[in-house]
Amino acid sequence: MNPPGGWHQDPRRLGQRLRGSELGGEQVEGRQAVRALLAAGRRRVRDVWISESATPGPSLAAVESLAVSARVPVRRVAQARLEAEARTDAPQGVLAHAAALEDLLLDDLASAERPFLVVADGVTDPRNLGALARAAEIAGVTGLVLPRRRAVHITPAVTKAAAGAIEYLSFALVPGVPNALASLESAGVWTVGLAPDAPASLFEADLPGSRVALVVGAEGRGLSSLVRRRCDLVVRIPQHGRTESLNLATAAAVACFELARRR
Repeated sequence: MNPPGGWHQDPRRLGQRLRGSELGGEQVEGRQAVRALLAAGRRRVRDVWISESATPGPSLAAVESLAVSARVPVRRVAQARLEAEARTDAPQGVLAHAAALEDLLLDDLASAERPFLVVADGVTDPRNLGALARAAEIAGVTGLVLPRRRAVHITPAVTKAAAGAIEYLSFALVPGVPNALASLESAGVWTVGLAPDAPASLFEADLPGSRVALVVGAEGRGLSSLVRRRCDLVVRIPQHGRTESLNLATAAAVACFELARRR
């Protein structure tokens, strides 16, 4: 009998599943994030903790209802116990323990009929990655590509800032972003880098079609020189005020929605 999931057909997939915890996502905090975790139903949820002193409200009621429907144990715990378990400053009286997110192969993300990806080149701030994931998912992005080293993955702070978006995105961890961009090019996916000093405007450039990946750089330094050279096109967001620049997540959101409009 064949093993479940077709692992005998592609040994790489077995490796991906065994490495699932490398991506993270095992602890989810915040009412909206936990609600999305339960509503999406994409991964097993071990339990939900709710503070005994949590302020009641529609979002908390929805968490409890979804947990009961999914037969997920709900534990009422003291506020001090929940805060000791939490990894964010404001878990809003609720957290959940779940199976780790599964990181897929980059080829899997690129082989979709109309892939719309975001490649994050070394983002290290959890709140930035969470906000980026939230905006990307709302814009219709199908997958997020992260480097395996020297970058934040899916921590509790990321899940909270993403407000549930990570439950609807696919993820790939790659050894290096430059090689990942070369693989995307081979798969027919156009890569569009975002840099404030690029000569071409995001709104005026001749952008590619529906198979596209937005490439954003790390906080402060932006795109590395090699990553920038590997992009098919590099664009900037025109600025009309006197503030120096947009933050990473805001700039990525603007670019995601413009690419979504062009698609």
